[in-house]
Amino acid sequence: MKNPTPRQIALLSAAVLTAMMLVVMLVAQWFTNHFDWWVLLVGVIIFFPAAYLFTMYMLEQFIYRKVKVIYKAIHDSKRTKSSVKQLSLRDNFLEEVETEVREWTADRQKEIEELKQTEQFRREYLGNVSHELKTPLFNMQGYIHTLIDGGLKDDKINLDYLYKASKNAERLNTIVEDLEAISLLESGTLAMELRPFDIYQLAQEVFESLEMQADSNDITLGFKKGCEKPTIVLGDRDRIRQVLVNLVTNSIKYGSENGRTLIGFYDMDPNILIEVADDGIGISKDDLPRVFERFYRVDKSRSRHMGGTGLGLSIVKHIIEAHNQTINVRSTKDEGSTFAFTLEKAS
Repeated sequence: MKNPTPRQIALLSAAVLTAMMLVVMLVAQWFTNHFDWWVLLVGVIIFFPAAYLFTMYMLEQFIYRKVKVIYKAIHDSKRTKSSVKQLSLRDNFLEEVETEVREWTADRQKEIEELKQTEQFRREYLGNVSHELKTPLFNMQGYIHTLIDGGLKDDKINLDYLYKASKNAERLNTIVEDLEAISLLESGTLAMELRPFDIYQLAQEVFESLEMQADSNDITLGFKKGCEKPTIVLGDRDRIRQVLVNLVTNSIKYGSENGRTLIGFYDMDPNILIEVADDGIGISKDDLPRVFERFYRVDKSRSRHMGGTGLGLSIVKHIIEAHNQTINVRSTKDEGSTFAFTLEKAS
């Protein structure tokens, strides 16, 4: 039998013990040459229920109580607490416990994998923070020491080195501000000021503010066909502006020569889907799941050369999630990327 109940186990055990008892009695009667069938019948009537009750008692004392402790411990260790079902020897509790143990084992294995992954991300994050902060600090230290050691009196380098030190200080300040913004967003202390606004108009403003940067990179900014119309959404206008600036800036940085960055708006009742698409270098499949991680850079050398803190997409994700909405990306290497997020439609 597969997954027998305690009753089935007790009945099988009683039957085996009774059969053994009958064999012993038959052998004894054979040696004495005296066969009394009524004695055998009475023995079966008395012995079988006694063997059944004895087996049930042993199951209760040595198996059921211990299994019940394990079952309760598994329930108590679950992430989402639920009421512990009262097990009974009348039920097929062994099958239930086996299922619980399998599920518990799978959950623990999943937790272990998540902890390993989190630990890996933590190590990478600390290393990235250290590197990002150390680079401008090291540069500032070099410029300032050069000025102290006599460069301040050299008209050829003094203002130049002061300017470079100032730029690194600005970069350091930007990193700290971005880290602070992420911390506030993650903790939920940075409240979103939700109000209706025209995201089409906001996108136009973002395009105007980034027009010079786009021109210097030979990138054309525009809207997808049929999307050049007012689209009212509910959200924090300043924070959504930050989202669009980050996404459009990235599309310019990683765009192809004579490329395009297009924004589209689509009615996904009750939400509006906003897409920022480019035809740039794209993102590989290996990098795609990690683009929203802090300090993660798809093209590390190119990213640092073009500036930025490596925190932009992480901030974007946190802002969208603070609106109780989602953001995703689809991309093909050397063909381009499309970042899409939703906002609630304003009534």
